[in-house]
Parts: sequence; structure tokens; C-alpha cells
Amino acid sequence: MCNCCRTKHTPRSEGQEKQLQNRLNRMIGQLNGISRMLEENRYCGDILTQIAAVESALQGFGYIILKEHLETCVVEEIKNGNEQIMEEAIELVKKLK
Repeated sequence: MCNCCRTKHTPRSEGQEKQLQNRLNRMIGQLNGISRMLEENRYCGDILTQIAAVESALQGFGYIILKEHLETCVVEEIKNGNEQIMEEAIELVKKLK
């Protein structure tokens, strides 16, 4: 396991951070909506549709973070001679499938 990403060496731009935070806030809103649906005893099919939407949004969010990780942390570590970082990257890709 590398230590490169415990704290990012290449900071996210203000725009990138804002985009990620907006996506995350939308997912939090969707989860809160599912909670309300449960409280309102809504139809199971409607709840499952919302669950699928949150899962899809979270998957997309994960891919954005993975892309950023590969383009920054992994590239930096390879440039510094740490080729073992590729093993971590492969394991992270597997976790997101």
C-alpha cells in the first residue's frame, strides 16, 4: 500500500473540489429522499428505482475519483520510481467494478 494518497500531493483545484462536492451533495439529497420515501410508506418499486439512481451516481463519482488518482497520485509515484503503486491501482479498479 502506498502512502502517496493519504494526503494528495497535487491538490484539487477549487473548481474540481466544488464539482465533486456538488455531486456528493446530490447523492446525499437522494439518500435523504429515500429515507423520506420509507417514512411515507412509499411503493417498493419507487424506492428501488431511487436506490438504483444513487448506486449509479456513486459509481460515477468513484470513477471520477479513480481517474484523478491515476492521473495524479499514481503518475507521481511512478515518476518517483515506485512501480508498486500499480498493484494498488489495480486493486482499486477491482473494488469499483
